[in-house]
Amino acid sequence: MTQRAIRFYETGGPEVLQVETVSVGEPGPGEVRVTHRAIGLNFIDTYHRSGLYPVPLPSGLGLEASGVVEAVGPGVTRFAVGDRVAFGSGALGAYATASLRSEAQLLPIPDGVDDETAAAIMLKGMTAAYLLTQTRVLTAQDTILLHAAAGGTGLLMLQWAKDVGARVIGVVGSEEKAELVARHGCDHILLRGRDDIPEQVRALTDGRGVPVVYDSVGRATFEASLNSLAPRGLFVSFGNASGPAPDVTPAVLAAKGSLFFTRPTLASYAQTREELEGLASAVFERVARGALTVEIHQRYALEAAAEAHRHLESGTTQGATILKP
Repeated sequence: MTQRAIRFYETGGPEVLQVETVSVGEPGPGEVRVTHRAIGLNFIDTYHRSGLYPVPLPSGLGLEASGVVEAVGPGVTRFAVGDRVAFGSGALGAYATASLRSEAQLLPIPDGVDDETAAAIMLKGMTAAYLLTQTRVLTAQDTILLHAAAGGTGLLMLQWAKDVGARVIGVVGSEEKAELVARHGCDHILLRGRDDIPEQVRALTDGRGVPVVYDSVGRATFEASLNSLAPRGLFVSFGNASGPAPDVTPAVLAAKGSLFFTRPTLASYAQTREELEGLASAVFERVARGALTVEIHQRYALEAAAEAHRHLESGTTQGATILKP
């Protein structure tokens, strides 16, 4: 069968993305052919496209989508034709009308979760899950600093943290985004570019700083994150929206209070099927009881992927963005 897919032959800006008609073969052993119904857009997609995270070229793009099983290969036991499934990891290629996936990467979509929600919450939701339950086990006694709190992952992390009972200092890029995070219970809202973040954080924490910072912005917020931490605090760097973060030297971590620094990835926290299912279950459980509301603020046709990338990188998007095949 043939499908429409976004591919790129060189790294660069959104203009390198091309729409092509390509062939999708029959699934091999352990493989499933999935017809996509909704596709999640993530900042990591722009890193692959730009070359910040190198991939072999030419390449497809995208890690997150939902759809329905159209065919199964030999040995597949978890899924059957007609099952609704989603994925947020594995090989690139979600920006397409269909793809072949290993059954080990696929997760069943629970009843009551629609296709768009599933596509918008797999990678971002499981990222929130491991960051807040494993990278550091968040508790009701914690105060956290959360950059990009109005973004796709940030908004889920905000809601998750409030469900735990933690206090959240959220950083956003505009007054409009401030209104969005306020609706989701953000305790204190700082505006990047207006507020002195470390100064405000220390004012809100009796001069001590926060025990953990979650920073997906990268270069533009790196120093502010370091300077907002309490002694023995944890700097969680998990994105580069403003460009790659600078190198960290051990002496700086020592001088600022014996700080800890980590650069976690979903792949490291979902190395086994059991780990993958555990993260997904934690996400879907919170969706089911209303603790996580997935806000999809932008929708684009698959063919408009380049435009979607431009808007994402401009910092004007809010919540989640999806592509429609």
